[in-house]
Parts: sequence; structure tokens; C-alpha cells
Amino acid sequence: MSEKMYGVVLWADHSDHKAVIWCEDHGDLAFYRNEEHTAHGGVSLDAGDLIQFDLTQEENLRRVNNPKRLVQQQYAGLAQNLRNVDRHRVPAPQRPAASRSLGNVIPFPGTAPAGQKFRPETLHAS
Repeated sequence: MSEKMYGVVLWADHSDHKAVIWCEDHGDLAFYRNEEHTAHGGVSLDAGDLIQFDLTQEENLRRVNNPKRLVQQQYAGLAQNLRNVDRHRVPAPQRPAASRSLGNVIPFPGTAPAGQKFRPETLHAS
């Protein structure tokens, strides 16, 4: 099963006829390989191109089929901008080991201490 999708080419290799696409759904990146790499077959994609394509899921790989370039070089600097954002990201502060053992449970003020059972009779409708 395939679905129509828009995306931006982040990387393209003309000699191998491959490309990596960032999809509009912000899911995993999608992979394109032009199996018809003749001089006149298939579309030639460049980084920054805005494309529309059929997206299929093959095991753990999202594959691009039937790409159509809508605008050439629409987002020419996108891949570099994404790299720069990652370089300037400040790492999250490390929590002490004791607080890490709670997983992602957030204690709320005024709640029962850990280990105390919940009592349904304490609920009141407002």
C-alpha cells in the first residue's frame, strides 16, 4: 500500500542514482533509488528539491516511488540548517541517579508518597 506524500530531498547522489528525502509527516526519512538510470529514464533529484511521491513501507525502510519534482532547489539550504541546529543544541542536564530510577513518572505536590495505595473512596465529583 502506498500513500501520496510531499518531501524535500536532503541528499542526492547522481552517480548512484539515490536520494534521501525528509517527508512531510516528519516520520523516518525515505529512500529513493532510480532503478531506470538511463540517460532519459527517471527523474534526477538534487538536494533542496520539493517533490511529491508515492511512499511505501518495506519492512523497516520507507521507499520513494514515482517522484515528481514540484520546485527545484526550493529548500536548498535545509540539510545544512538541520546540521547546524544539531551542533548548537544544548545537551539536557543530567539528573541524579535517584531521580532516574522513577522513569518518566512526575510526582505532583500534595500526592501520596510512593508505595501508598490509591483509595477510590477519596474521589468526589465536583
